[in-house]
Amino acid sequence: MVRSLWSAATGMLAQQTAVDTISNNIANVNTTGYKTNQNEFKSLLYQELQTRTTSANGDTKPIDSQVGLGVRSSSITTVFRQGAFLESANNFAFAIEGDGLFGIRTANGGTAYTRNGNFNISIGSNGLNLTNADGEPVLDTKGKPIVFNKDYTASNISASSDGEFFYPDKDGNPQSLNIKIGLWQFNNPSGLEKKGDSKYVQSAASGAPINEATATNIKKSTVAQGYTEGSNVQLADEMVNLIIAQRAYEANSRAITTTDTMMGQANQLKQ
Repeated sequence: MVRSLWSAATGMLAQQTAVDTISNNIANVNTTGYKTNQNEFKSLLYQELQTRTTSANGDTKPIDSQVGLGVRSSSITTVFRQGAFLESANNFAFAIEGDGLFGIRTANGGTAYTRNGNFNISIGSNGLNLTNADGEPVLDTKGKPIVFNKDYTASNISASSDGEFFYPDKDGNPQSLNIKIGLWQFNNPSGLEKKGDSKYVQSAASGAPINEATATNIKKSTVAQGYTEGSNVQLADEMVNLIIAQRAYEANSRAITTTDTMMGQANQLKQ
C-alpha cells in the first residue's frame, strides 16, 4: 500500500506541472508570436512482483507480474502551429507564414529567434535601425543588423512577401534597397531553448539554424507587412485540458486518501 501513496504523489506532482503549463498558455493567449506548450508524461520504474517462472501449482506462468511506481513530466513541448494574422497599424509589423523565424541580435552579442515580428524603427548614429520592442536589432539574411539610410522617411519603406525592402525614388517607384529580412528554420524547432519574450535560442536538440536565403531544399516562408502573428493558443482546448488535469489531480488525491484509510484499518486489526 505504501507504493500507492508514492505513485499517487507523483501523479499529483505531474498534474500540477500540467496545470502550470496550461496556465502559462492561457496567460499568453494574446501574446504576439507566442507558441503553445504541452506536457509530455512518462511512466517511472516498474517493480517485478513475480517472474514468469513463478507458479502456484507447478504450472509456469506465461507472463510476469509487474507494478508501476508512478509518473513524471518528461518534457514540455512547444507546438509551432501557425497563428492567425492580425492587422496592425505599425508599418514595421511583420507576420511569417511558414516555418521561418526572425533573427534578433541580443544584448550579449548572441542570436535569438522569434515569431514576434512587431518591430520598430529606432534612430541610431549610423541610420535607422530595425529593432524589436526591446531595442534589439533585427537581422538580415547575412546575419547583420538591418540599418536604413538616415535620410529615409520610415513610413515610405515597404517590404515584399519575400522580405526584401524597397524605397520609392523621386518618381514614386519602389526601388530595392538590397536589404532582405532574415528568416531561419530548424530541423527540430521544438528543441529550441525558450528564453522568454517569445524568443528562442539554438540548442543541441534543435540543430543548427537553416538560413532560408541560402538553403535550397526547404519550403521558403513568406512575410506580410502590416500584420502580426497572434498566439496559436486554442483557449477552448486549454480549458478542456485544464479540467482533465484537475480531475486527474483529484483522482490521485483520492488514491492517497483511500490508501490512508486502508492502512488505518489494517492498524486497527489488533484492537
